[in-house]
Amino acid sequence: MLTSPSLVLASRSPRRAELLAAARIPFAVRVADIDETPRPAERPRDYVLRMAEEKARAVAASDSEIVLAADTTVVVGSEILGKPVSSSDVARMLMTLAGARHEVLTGICLMQRGKCLALDVASTAVWFCMMTPDEIADYAASGEPMDKAGAYAIQGIASRWIERIDGEYTNVVGLPVALVYRRLRECGFAL
Repeated sequence: MLTSPSLVLASRSPRRAELLAAARIPFAVRVADIDETPRPAERPRDYVLRMAEEKARAVAASDSEIVLAADTTVVVGSEILGKPVSSSDVARMLMTLAGARHEVLTGICLMQRGKCLALDVASTAVWFCMMTPDEIADYAASGEPMDKAGAYAIQGIASRWIERIDGEYTNVVGLPVALVYRRLRECGFAL
């Protein structure tokens, strides 16, 4: 009897694990450690796709496993806003986002036996309300933005400044669950 492949999430993100668990998609976690520095003049879409594929390749998997890797970034114009490195970096990013629209891109890669089964990008537009300098300073001091692309967590304190979104909410959290589910089904993953 053939057994269906198991899913390995190539991520240390607790948010991605929580999203998969909430969707009742069974998985195991295996962290992928790679250099996440964007290449000079790399377009944001190309960047998240490259990161997702490199993370998937970095995780050793057996033939009976499908690796899911993802990378999320915040984009303003053509500027990639990754994870902030300091409180002043948080403030800079939030001043850029406040009162404006930006895009959240997540690249996903499904890989089995070193072969890419699916490579895709989800995009969600997000509108931020204006923020006062005190709100920015208080939010930076909360610690929440430090490990988040674009220096905010839509599911946390920052939700108070999100006016609206157009696209998949879970994409902004860090994993476009509906897209992942659809691609897993297309690859024959039994859920």
